Amino acid sequence: MNVRSLLSSTLLICLLTASSPKLVPPAFSIPPSDAVDHVNPLIGNGGDSPNGSGGMIPSTAPPFAMTRWVAQTRENYVSVTPYNYTDTRIHGFQGTHQPAIWMGESGQVVIAPGAGAVRTNFEDRGMTFSHDDEITSASYYSVEMDAIEGGRILAEQSATSRVGHLRFTFIGTGTPYVLVEATRASVLGSSDPNNVTYPGGAILIDPTSKEICGKNPERQDFIIEPVSTPARKWSGYFCVRFDEPFSSWGVAQNGTLSEESTSGGGILLSGYARFSRSLRQVTARVGVSFISIEQARRNLGIEIPDGQSLEDTAKATRTAWAEKLDRIKIQGATKDQKQVFYTGFFHTLQQYPYEQDEYGTYYSGYDDAVHEGISYTGYSNWDIYRAEWAWLILFAPERVPGMVQSMLQDYQEGGWLPMWKNIVETNIMIATHADSLIAEAVLKDITGFDLETAWEAVRKDATYPPVNDTTTVYDDREENVDYEVRAGLSSVYEERGWVAADIHSEAASRTLDYSYDDYAVSVLAKVLDKPAESAFFLNRSLINPFTIFNTATGFMEARNSSGEWAGQQVGWTEGDMWAYTFDIVQDIPGLIQRRGGNKSFVEFLDEHFDGGHNDHTNEPSHHIPYLYSLAGAASKSQTRIRQIAAENYNATVNGLSGNEDCGQMSAWYLFSALGFYPVNPVSGEYVIGSPFFDSVTLNFPPSSFSNTTHGTSLHISAPNAPSQPYVHSLHINGVPVTAPLITHADVVHGGVFEFVMSGVPGKWGSETTIGSK
Repeated sequence: MNVRSLLSSTLLICLLTASSPKLVPPAFSIPPSDAVDHVNPLIGNGGDSPNGSGGMIPSTAPPFAMTRWVAQTRENYVSVTPYNYTDTRIHGFQGTHQPAIWMGESGQVVIAPGAGAVRTNFEDRGMTFSHDDEITSASYYSVEMDAIEGGRILAEQSATSRVGHLRFTFIGTGTPYVLVEATRASVLGSSDPNNVTYPGGAILIDPTSKEICGKNPERQDFIIEPVSTPARKWSGYFCVRFDEPFSSWGVAQNGTLSEESTSGGGILLSGYARFSRSLRQVTARVGVSFISIEQARRNLGIEIPDGQSLEDTAKATRTAWAEKLDRIKIQGATKDQKQVFYTGFFHTLQQYPYEQDEYGTYYSGYDDAVHEGISYTGYSNWDIYRAEWAWLILFAPERVPGMVQSMLQDYQEGGWLPMWKNIVETNIMIATHADSLIAEAVLKDITGFDLETAWEAVRKDATYPPVNDTTTVYDDREENVDYEVRAGLSSVYEERGWVAADIHSEAASRTLDYSYDDYAVSVLAKVLDKPAESAFFLNRSLINPFTIFNTATGFMEARNSSGEWAGQQVGWTEGDMWAYTFDIVQDIPGLIQRRGGNKSFVEFLDEHFDGGHNDHTNEPSHHIPYLYSLAGAASKSQTRIRQIAAENYNATVNGLSGNEDCGQMSAWYLFSALGFYPVNPVSGEYVIGSPFFDSVTLNFPPSSFSNTTHGTSLHISAPNAPSQPYVHSLHINGVPVTAPLITHADVVHGGVFEFVMSGVPGKWGSETTIGSK
């Protein structure tokens, strides 16, 4: 008996007996990897609301995959993911392109097994299941479901970047069938699930080749795309190839079956194939493309060719994850802590951004055409510029040049760098933080893209306003407007230093974010030997933030175009005056001086935390605990960091207190666990915090696109760190570090970080608190 048959027999026995939560079967645990074994894809799926959830799903796919595959328990839209742990029915298996919970789905395909009468409606086809009969991992998923007309169906899945691999085993059921859903009712926005449109797709069935192919033009975020680049020709394409012959087939539209039909078009559209009544098992491979059905079929042949087993696909995907996650070895962590850590690492590499090119070509929504080259989508730049991007530079440096090149292509094809790209720009969030991503990559010696094009694109962000800048509010998710970029740049910001609250939404946050992006532009200009431009943008980055600092209150506050204060509750983006008053990461000394010096600033931080103002569920607060260290109170940073980690991360389905936001939530934890964090991402520095574990070894991946030494090893030694959170001393390669600040070069050049930890606050980096006693 071969491995595949043995595994299927074992799983069938489990189906017929009571079962407890299962481990991944041995055939799907190759190669061995302790790190991958500690990934729990369910972490962050729960929560009391969309904002109180991590927004994660237990999907299978390799790092940066174009398509992730997940059991479908809900029909997803903005604020709803396709899988929710509280649900009790599975309605199919979805190849999803929804990059985050607050973004829309695009061009998905759903594969739904069944038995007996063909059920096309979402509610009608749901099959009950128990989490006791579910296996989740980074590279393999399985679940046992109760077939509607009796018997059970075992579903197993793995995936490559552009191809899903599914296997269905039917036990004691009626006639087996598989439904392929092309189109459905598409929910627009998040406020009303009854506000729908009906995309029209296509289905093509070829019984001879055992294929069901088609297209789905659904793209829920089309309502907020810039009006000048509507991506009208876009579709998601698919080609499903089965390993068993069809006994019959047909097309379903709006619940009506057309038996023996081999093609169809329109709304609420599916195709289906029935199989022999005696069939026990069928495998489906699903090629996906953003270019054409032919390209989907080509992707299928390249990534999962005929004859490749599900076990082999899962092995390749697990190998890809092991190559990354095994680069960090930790000692002194509990099982739960290892699950939090390695699941976080898994989250940071899932699809942020994710592949959009298909073997040398890609579809661009910016000019609605197919091009040659590399491309990525899913850029949540307002989130990821803080720490996620720095993490990718360390652990996926081979990807970063393509990600930057993709942004430059977006600029060349659409006129602007992306803000929040989901197939095409969506104008979500604020500011032009692609400036920061590019500047940080160049500063950290990443190469492989044209520097002059990069400068041209970044400089345009900083100097060209959007159309109708003085008359368009550019509100959050505002429809029927063009590229938002730096709204308010020309109306007040360029001349007086702030974005006016009586003209634009989120004006105070925009002012501070534009100032930071100006700093990033100045850094890029300096690296590219453009001293005049560097000086100009540096000056603007240091002056403009404090144009909204209200000296009477000591807080940042939005201003109207007249210069009058707009009120403390006005003008914020996912934060408030507390979070944003600390958001001048390019000039913390300037902020400390305006708050009365180190001692007063530390007291202000205490008031922020002790008053319950720190909201780690959202990104503007992420750097704040590290600011103690920059004011001579490192021991207070160490206290706050450990508290935040304990309160906001755990190894349960509710293990993320806020949205993952494309890896940023996990990147905070990962950096913090190592003992340092990029407070100012384009400074080339990290602020020391409090390492969580006794010992961590980092093996950085090599990269041919980096002038900095990669492929080195860094060992972080911090004996007793799990129980002793305070840093007594730090040596880097034997040299004492006297201030809580290190450089990127210190990290990537490798060697040894030697922490001496203590159970009580000490003097190291804490001259302000020591001096005040």
